[in-house]
This record gives sequence, structure tokens and C-alpha cells, in this order.
Amino acid sequence: MKAKCDECGKEITMPLSRFKRSVNHFCCKPCHMRFMNRVLNPHRMDTMEARAKSRNAQLNRGEGKTYQKYFGRHTHRVVAEQMLGRPLEKGEIVHHIDGNKRNNDPSNLMVFKNQSEHARWHASHRKEVIT
Repeated sequence: MKAKCDECGKEITMPLSRFKRSVNHFCCKPCHMRFMNRVLNPHRMDTMEARAKSRNAQLNRGEGKTYQKYFGRHTHRVVAEQMLGRPLEKGEIVHHIDGNKRNNDPSNLMVFKNQSEHARWHASHRKEVIT
């Protein structure tokens, strides 16, 4: 069965059973998600209250082994930007000095220009620990 994507208009081919099963048809997942956000709930995250409510619902659900997030961004990157007084550039790495991913104190963070500098720092400090 031939149909058009309801989001981008691209012509798609699908089995008749799938065509009958749904009202809307999409060529790919990104088109489906754009449609859902645009048509079904366009103002879902417009207010800080809505964003905070969504954030609070997701907090403290993990095992505490990963980076903390602040409104979808890693907290250590937000803190580093505040320390520098500017947004981080693409490729800049934020390193936790004590190795604790959850310790986002500014005195515990270092910013490297790129991953290569970060790796060099680790290599030089690994030698100090061994000797």
C-alpha cells in the first residue's frame, strides 16, 4: 500500500495491515516525534513550572553512578560554564579532579580544551601515582 508521510509528505510503502491499523502514517521515527510534539502537545514544556515538574519526576531514579543532570544538561558542565562566565565550546571537556562524578563543586572541576589535553593530563598524573 502506498501512502504519504503525514509530517514530511514523503511517499512510503507499507503493508495493508499496518496501513489499516493507524490513522497517521510516518516515514521515520523523527517525523513521528515531530508530529507528536507539534500536533498533540505543542506547549508541553513552555513554562519553567512544567519543566521543573518533569525534572522532579525523573530525579533520584538511578543508582547514583552517573552524572547528575540539571534540566537535561550535565550539572558539571553547567557549573563549569558559571565558573568560566561563558558557554563551553564544542569539544571542551570538564574533568572531576577527585574522580567523583557527583561532586560538582567548582574547586573539583577542571576544563580542558579538548579530549587530547584531558588524556595527556591523565597520562602525566598516572605516572606520578605509580612512582
